[in-house]
Parts: sequence; structure tokens; C-alpha cells
Amino acid sequence: MSPADTATKPPPAAERVYHHVKQAVLDRRYEGGTLLSEGELADAVGVSRTPVREALLRLEAEGLLKLYPKKGALVLPVSSQEIADVVETRLLVEQHAVAKVVPAGGQLLARLEELLEEQRAHAAAGDLAAFAAADRCFHAAIVRAAGNAILAQLYDQLRDRQLRMGVATMHAEPDRIAKNITEHTEILQALRAGDAPFASGLVQRHISWVNNLARGEVR
Repeated sequence: MSPADTATKPPPAAERVYHHVKQAVLDRRYEGGTLLSEGELADAVGVSRTPVREALLRLEAEGLLKLYPKKGALVLPVSSQEIADVVETRLLVEQHAVAKVVPAGGQLLARLEELLEEQRAHAAAGDLAAFAAADRCFHAAIVRAAGNAILAQLYDQLRDRQLRMGVATMHAEPDRIAKNITEHTEILQALRAGDAPFASGLVQRHISWVNNLARGEVR
């Protein structure tokens, strides 16, 4: 087999099912409470049921699904406890990181401005999944720039939960899209000004709104 043939070889069937279901869960095409059947997923992806079972087991291990023998897989809704846990972890990591990157370098500032432009474009197009991904990348860029590889790895483990929560909460509170852009702009301005305490306070306020929404205390 030539290198070209290897490069164009499609991913294994279980991998295709895994990515199909996971992306649909993250962008809410399969919402919490939806019961997925192996047969329907096999037909949707064009595979047999065996790789479907393998993919669903992997997604169950990641906490996105709950398998019920002979019935299917239930998409687990995002719980208020999960939101609280993610917010607490994000605050610990991101407030430390945003203070540590001051004074921010030109490369980080340029990357954050680029991601802000992406968010504006996705918001204008009404693409919430892409907006949530760019939103998450904005915060991840700051965490990576802080230079602690262990914290960056910990933060990356929150990726899927953040994306799913981001889409869900923006569906519940559409005004947050514009507010997110405004608050990201304020964080960027604080980094440009070299004001670490102010930037940290902005991050705390920005992240905490998710908990407020979960409690019904939307601001």
C-alpha cells in the first residue's frame, strides 16, 4: 500500500460512529434525554451494529451517554452539579492563568483578537456550535500562554463539557452571545493594559454567569 493510499484510507467504522454521535451531542442535535438506538445510528453512519456498540461504550465512559441493554443509549442532560464543578475548575485555572500572562505578549494579543473576530462572524451567521468552539479557544489560548503544561492539560479535559454547556446555555439565554463578545473584548483590553487584577476580576465575572444561569439567576 502506498503512502497516498494510507493517507486517504477512511477512519475505522467505530471511530466514525464515535465522532458522529459525539459531535451531535455537543452541538445539541442529540439533546439531553434523547434515546438513541443502535439500528438508527448504524443506518445514519452506514455501518453495522458492532462498531456502534463500541463507540457507544466509549461515549458512556466519557459521561455523555448511559447505555440500556436492548433499549439503546440515553443522552445524559447537563446537570446543575456538573455546571458547578466545571465553573469551579475553570475559575481556579483561568484566574491564575490570566494573571500569570501579564504582561501579555504580542502573539497572544493577536491570537485573542483573531478569535474575537471569529466569534463575531459566527454570531452573525447564527452558528452557535462554531461560536462556542471559538469562545472556548479564546480562554484556552490564555491558559496555554501561562506556560504550565499540567494546568493546560487539565483545562483541555474540560473541552467537551465546555462546548456542550456553551451551546446549551446560549440556546437558553441568546443575549449571552453579544455579552460574551463584550466581556471577551474587556478581558483583551485589560491584558493590553497590563492590569492583572482587573483582568482576573473580569474573568471571574465572565465565567460565573454560567452558574447564575443554572440557578435561574440570569444577569
